[in-house]
Amino acid sequence: MTREEYAKRMKKHPDWSPGRDAIEAAFAKRYPKTEPVCFESELHDRAAFGGDEYLDGFAVYDTGKGYQHIVTYGMSELYPSMAAFGAEYSKWGYEMTMKVRESYAETGTWALDLLAQLARYTYQTGNYFEPGAYIPGDGSSLHPELDSAITGLAIVSDTTVAPIETVHGKVAFLQLVGLTQPDHARPGRADRHPGADARRGSGAGARYAQNEILRIKISRTVASRCGCLVIFV
Repeated sequence: MTREEYAKRMKKHPDWSPGRDAIEAAFAKRYPKTEPVCFESELHDRAAFGGDEYLDGFAVYDTGKGYQHIVTYGMSELYPSMAAFGAEYSKWGYEMTMKVRESYAETGTWALDLLAQLARYTYQTGNYFEPGAYIPGDGSSLHPELDSAITGLAIVSDTTVAPIETVHGKVAFLQLVGLTQPDHARPGRADRHPGADARRGSGAGARYAQNEILRIKISRTVASRCGCLVIFV
């Protein structure tokens, strides 16, 4: 699509969402017979309207293999923007994903809360995620009422959906995977960002803290609904 074609479509179709369309197309290739369950944040809660929600929503796909595949909407550029057209990265350059056991589908909103919290961290600090980083938490079980071995989260490239090229730039899918304490302590663990540049984000202030160890405190609201639920597939 040329810049002129993009501008014409942007003007003709004000409800066009090329970034979201590209994400949906990528997941539709993997789950062609599945209609996702979508969750949308309230407009008045979104950061663009003065709120503290930085994600527009989530899509949850039933894989038919005993788990749900969740993807965020909002870490990449979803809507038409002449400034975003042809960029190297689409906003932060990724969307986050999780794979959660199907038996927890009815109480699975904890995963959405966690993803929203990580999005808030990135937008408010300017620090973004890449494969190889991990979130160790405080060393205790993610579920305060269960003796769970899962105490942290690793960030890897999604094992099902490959990165895509969009009119706004590259979008990778970063999957959060449960970690046990021994996983944290293994020699040679990838507990630091591997190094990057400051070209991503929504403005010139976006930055990347090279070699910063990520220690995001998981809120009790989220942790109270977590357990050994995040899986690697």
